[in-house]
Amino acid sequence: MKNEIICLGKTVEAAIEKGAKELGVDASRVSVEVLQEPKKGFFGIGETPAKVKVTYVCEPADLALNFITTLVENMGMDAKITMTDGEDNEKCIRVDGEDAGELIGYHGETLDALQYLANLAANKKSDENDERTYTKIHVDVENYREKRAETLRALAHRMANKVQKYKRSVTLEPMTPNERRIIHSEIQKIEGVTTHSIGTDSERRVVISVEK
Repeated sequence: MKNEIICLGKTVEAAIEKGAKELGVDASRVSVEVLQEPKKGFFGIGETPAKVKVTYVCEPADLALNFITTLVENMGMDAKITMTDGEDNEKCIRVDGEDAGELIGYHGETLDALQYLANLAANKKSDENDERTYTKIHVDVENYREKRAETLRALAHRMANKVQKYKRSVTLEPMTPNERRIIHSEIQKIEGVTTHSIGTDSERRVVISVEK
């Protein structure tokens, strides 16, 4: 998405700062075309201001960041929001703060919904000629995803030991697709047990059983 504005100022720098402020971004993130250099008049008479065209191309990740920032502000949260580069054109947005836990929900359900909406905001094309490439947005709150992954890996080992000891299958509670992948992946590292999934939609569960 491309935004541009023409601004006047006593100096070129002042005009750029004004344009960037009106676009809501830092001056370092805009491109500038100087349309008119400032000229000093005689005792202020005939003075000509600087005139610049300030352009800002909003990247997909910026749209996602703006979406989450606006949401957090509207919820009245005192939180810090940061964005870093991930792998394979992925952008990672993280929210940290005392109230940020409200964005996680039960087993990360709210967080997953937030990540889904952030991806929609980033990759919704303005028209059929919009040729932007897909940008994957990963959203986390207070490092919840890694903490949850550690908990699931520990659960996988406990349940695998139980299955091996009693030679009986164990069915876990319903999980999200990502959580099930963590369980499946961890069980693959343990000899003598295997996994499969049962159920549909939000009731889909992982079953850990003795490997035949």
